[in-house]
Order: sequence, then C-alpha cells, then structure tokens
Amino acid sequence: MKILGILASHQEHGLNAKMLSEVLDNVDSGVETETIYLENYDITPHKYHEKNAVLDELSQKLMDSDVWVFAAPTYFRELSGVLKNFFDCMRPKLVYFKENGDTIPGQFKNKHYLSISSCYVSTLENFLTGVTDESFKTIDRVMSAAGVIKVGEIVLPNTFGMKEIPNNKKELCHKYAKKISVKKRKDDSTVKRYIQLFFMIAVMALITMGIQLPLQNWIGTNFWLNYVSFTVIFFILLACILHFMTFVKHRRR
Repeated sequence: MKILGILASHQEHGLNAKMLSEVLDNVDSGVETETIYLENYDITPHKYHEKNAVLDELSQKLMDSDVWVFAAPTYFRELSGVLKNFFDCMRPKLVYFKENGDTIPGQFKNKHYLSISSCYVSTLENFLTGVTDESFKTIDRVMSAAGVIKVGEIVLPNTFGMKEIPNNKKELCHKYAKKISVKKRKDDSTVKRYIQLFFMIAVMALITMGIQLPLQNWIGTNFWLNYVSFTVIFFILLACILHFMTFVKHRRR
C-alpha cells in the first residue's frame, strides 16, 4: 500500500508541510509514503494532441498510490492557487468527458483522499464564519467528480505567528495516519449511513408523535388534521437536524 502526500503551499517547510509530515510519518509500518511539492513542477494545462510530460508523471504518481493527502493553505477564504492550478490542469486525467460535455469519474475512481488546510484566523472565527469551508469544498467537488472517496479533513486555524503544530492537532494527524493505513477496496460506509438514517427517522417520528399528544384535545381524531400536524412537526425537526449536521457539526475548528 502507498500513500501520496501532495504539498500545495508556497513554503516547502511551513506549517502545512509539518501537518502533512505528521500524518505520513505516523502511518503503520509497511505502508510506503511519498511527498511531492507541487512548486517543484512546471504544471501547465494539457493541450490536445500533445504530450505533457509533467502531467503524465504526476498522473502516474497518483495512479501508483492508494491514498492521497492534500495539504494546502487557505487564502482569502479560497483554496491556494497552487492546488487549484493542479486540479485545473489535471482535469482531463481526473475525469472522462462524454460527448455532451458532462464528466464521469476517470481512472482514479475508488481511491481515497484526506484534506489538510490552514488559515490565519482564530479557531472561534473559523467555526463561526467558515473561513476554510470553501477550500475543503473545492477539494471535495474535484474528488467527487473523479470518484475518489473522502477519508476526512484536518484544519489548522490561528496560524498567524505560529511556529510549531499544537499537540491536539498532532494527535489528530496521528489518528488519521492510522485510519488511512488500512487499504479499503470500496466505500464501506453505505450500510452505516442507511442505519443512521433509519434511527434518525425513527427518533424523529417518536418525538413528533410525542409532540402531537397534547394537541389531541384540539385536533381530535380528524385524519387530515393529524396528518398535517405530523407533517409540519416532522419537517421542522428534519430541518433542524439537517442544519445541525451540515452547518454546526461539520464546521471546521
């Protein structure tokens, strides 16, 4: 098994590089690792009917690896230009184009990836305003189009003046190092998601019925009033849970 670290920073030995090293240096024994520093490559767009040796070399490195670890800073709430340029230029190798211009996953389908990003703002500000959100979303969009499966993400906020990685972030890097050391043949979380969805709906239905009980004196046994009240209460609960899961729980801190 092989893990490829992709450093997309202007500093080869900065905080993002240190975060990446914390992950790669703590993988299980027997797992091969390699790091590429994108600034060392002259990455230019692919031209049709012409060979691009740099893109071919990088594409082969991606193909030879089972897991990719992207490390890139966040600038002005966006992904660093170094990694964005890499994605843009690698697009013909990440996806296949159909006759109508739509894309389908390319040759890297079912590989896995981990994302790392950093920003100057504080942990609280990043949590409240989502400064690094767009960086992770851009990586996720590209990888989703390529059919590559997400393992997780690590964010390092409050980096202004920081020299060393905090211990809690090192521990998180070590945790993900162990997680990506195990080779997965496919995304095995589908059954888990269905089970979670079942229990979420079951609990929401129970709560909805509990809320309806005090309303029985008003709505009585009228089928349509019970149906409408159940639907409205269930919808409000669903909206609250989805908001929590997508906005609060997954805020990067």
